[in-house]
Amino acid sequence: MLIHPWDAGDDAQSLAFVRDNQFGTLIAAGRDRAVPVVVPTQFLLADDRTVLLHLARPNPIWAAIEENPKVILSVAGPWSYIRGGWRAEPGTDPALGVPTTYYSSVQLTCHAEIVAEAEGKLEILRGQLDDLEPGHGDPARMPRLLSGIRGLRLTIEEIRGKFKYDGHKDTEHRARVAKGLSERGGPGDDAALRYMS
Repeated sequence: MLIHPWDAGDDAQSLAFVRDNQFGTLIAAGRDRAVPVVVPTQFLLADDRTVLLHLARPNPIWAAIEENPKVILSVAGPWSYIRGGWRAEPGTDPALGVPTTYYSSVQLTCHAEIVAEAEGKLEILRGQLDDLEPGHGDPARMPRLLSGIRGLRLTIEEIRGKFKYDGHKDTEHRARVAKGLSERGGPGDDAALRYMS
């Protein structure tokens, strides 16, 4: 993805966003495929360099990962359409303002390790459940579940964060857009306002 200097997030900001939005798209290119395999998935950012997740055994991504363990986990947050009139320069025709979309997106380039043994899969499941539903029953008591999944341990090699909120524009411009977002109050507008402040 294109990341302008004024949109770039550092590793800490990018990982904080990923930690707050632990659902994304796992992309595996494999080798000599016409298109990559793309899978939406829940995951756990276990630490600043490790992502854990599990998927069903029949998932087509396993073959692609076996061909090439380099994958991308893409996480994108709420988006907000920014009207052209809000971005028009003072004294110009608002109908000629250039619209855009505000959003956050982080792409993690990772090395994928398939986890097939029961204890490794249990570790992944326990980690995800502890994060999402503390106190849930132990997955070890559901052996049929274990046979139907495989785990993935992703080691993060590169973090690319983009936080597109007109960071290169002046305070007056950003105040006009913030006013429009506040008044509209549509989906994604509150998230955009938080990133603008």
